[in-house]
Amino acid sequence: MISGNTPIVILKEGTKRNSGRSATQSNILAAKAIAEAVRSTLGPKGMDKMLVDSMGDVVITNDGVTILKEIEVEHPAAKMVVEVAKTQDSECGDGTTTAVILAGELLKNAEELLEQGVHATAISNGYRRAAKESASILEKIATPVRRSETSVLKAIAITSMTGKSSEAHADFLADLAVESVKSVAEGRGKKIVVDRDNIKIQKKQGGSISDTELISGIIIDKEPVHSGMPRSLSKVKVALVDAPFEIKKTEIESKIQINDPSQIQAFLDQEESSIKKMVDQVHKSGAKVLICQKGIDDLAQHYLAKHDIMAIRRAKKSDIEALAKATGGRVVSNIEGLSEQDLGFAGVVEVRKIGDDEMTFVMDCKNPKAVSVLVRGGSEHVVDEIDRNLADAIGVVSLVFQDGKIVTGGGATEIELALKLRKYAPRVGGREQMAIEAFAKAIEVVPITLAENAGLDVLDTLMDLRKAHTKRGRNQHAGLDAFTGKVVNMRSRNVVEPLRVKTQALSSATDVATMILRIDDVIASKQPEGPETDGGDGMPPGMM
Repeated sequence: MISGNTPIVILKEGTKRNSGRSATQSNILAAKAIAEAVRSTLGPKGMDKMLVDSMGDVVITNDGVTILKEIEVEHPAAKMVVEVAKTQDSECGDGTTTAVILAGELLKNAEELLEQGVHATAISNGYRRAAKESASILEKIATPVRRSETSVLKAIAITSMTGKSSEAHADFLADLAVESVKSVAEGRGKKIVVDRDNIKIQKKQGGSISDTELISGIIIDKEPVHSGMPRSLSKVKVALVDAPFEIKKTEIESKIQINDPSQIQAFLDQEESSIKKMVDQVHKSGAKVLICQKGIDDLAQHYLAKHDIMAIRRAKKSDIEALAKATGGRVVSNIEGLSEQDLGFAGVVEVRKIGDDEMTFVMDCKNPKAVSVLVRGGSEHVVDEIDRNLADAIGVVSLVFQDGKIVTGGGATEIELALKLRKYAPRVGGREQMAIEAFAKAIEVVPITLAENAGLDVLDTLMDLRKAHTKRGRNQHAGLDAFTGKVVNMRSRNVVEPLRVKTQALSSATDVATMILRIDDVIASKQPEGPETDGGDGMPPGMM
């Protein structure tokens, strides 16, 4: 900035500023690049990506959020789009790719409007109105579903796994997903709540995908502490303790002065007596299995083994909490206060060798509110991808359990939504009408991408879909069958998704698109020079 002949420095040396149209274009370009990165993974004919990090570790997946997390995005606007995928994943578990390509398409269409002279604020307002109207339309076209309709729940899980590595075993894995969600679902007033953290997925390489099993209890990746302890027990009481079976050390520095050798023996006897008392308390309570979050002294192990009590030490806090939900027991902090009322119940507790490791299975619990799924597969990459696919399936089934509403897939919902928004746009009028029409066009990116990935003619497919939704005796469930290339009734084909996957994707994509559109100035501080940076032009990587 110059006043007369004197330059006035406002920004620190090395700071870069990108403003006006070029800043907007740069941000939109970055967001579109992110959308393009995951676009080819959408749908039943979507392809996988192989991601290799700087350490040489390989991830093979077509899960949108996993891809975006692994590629370590640097551009600030692109990071905002990645956040959309993360939000979608945490809220719904599925629909991450849809949310990202929708955000990219909204920005692409907004760019065309900006070039025509429409102000960014008008576009943002139009997009927000369109998103609000979309949520209302989706509520109307959604179909209610009861939690007892297992076949529909299973169809939802299968739809989420179509086009992924687990597709060949989708029927079997969908059963596991539905059963696990049914187990952990809890009623709170009139609502049903499903905490996905109560379904623990344990991965173990080896065997085949068909060896994957649902355990009505918890799997602990540990074995009993003593070789003399039982390896298998049935119909047992389980004690959950987060206190150590060891002599407590004093918190202040102290010395014990011994004048007589007999005092040493008395001291040792006292220590032994204290530990024996702890073990006797466990035995007295009636527990045959002890799971401890802290350490268990060698002497305590000996006494526990003498009482035929199976004991596991240093269990993870999350495992202890899950065991409390599964067995119905209480986590006890004071061993002296342990009683029969604190114990949980398990039908079977046994140690199994899975691969090279020994694991303890606490199974057949009565009405468990926490369960485990043991995922098996021929290689580490297969197991990891099945884990991700199963987590998606569990996510969508739990959404339907909570909301009780579904919509049809295969692009059917998007086409119906776009047609209704085009009818709504003229009622708004003005420049916002153009934004609403751009929003409707952006929504059609889902069926367009499905057709692209299936190798079909995009224009013909789009025309066929619109015709099925508008002709006499129209069918709002008409969607694209990617395998035959025909427009079919997706409801009768059981291609269904939870309503919330669609509403969340639209909401998140709209929020990030409107936020990026309103940015007209990017001021980037100079990056500190070091091994990670070249000390060059001072812009964050990927900003130029």
